[in-house]
Amino acid sequence: MATIFTKIIKGEIPCYKIAENDDYFAFLDINPLRAGHTLVVPKRETDYIFDLEDVYLAGMIIFSKKIAVAIKNVIPCNRIGVAILGLEVPHAHIHLVPMDTMEDFNFKNPKLKFTAEEFKDIAFKISRKVIL
Repeated sequence: MATIFTKIIKGEIPCYKIAENDDYFAFLDINPLRAGHTLVVPKRETDYIFDLEDVYLAGMIIFSKKIAVAIKNVIPCNRIGVAILGLEVPHAHIHLVPMDTMEDFNFKNPKLKFTAEEFKDIAFKISRKVIL
């Protein structure tokens, strides 16, 4: 059975897309820790990120870097934090979270709520800054 991320990639479930190429897809987390919290996923459905072939994993990191640069150009923050947790959805993914302090990257914090229009605006602004 396809994961929720595979369904998002295929357009079966809507998302706030940031960018994609032939191998990877980036979209806003709908339960963000901070504005601009983005997920990067491989289009190839793989549960555990370290099961990806080396070259594919390296490509995912490079793609994530480009997304992180775009986020930092739009969302005021000190840096973009990176987390690979892998337990929430059985599809490899990287969290990119704008942060000013370590507390901004605490997954126990209450998740932010945005309207659809706010999500669209954030996604649009970040996507305009992505250079693939």
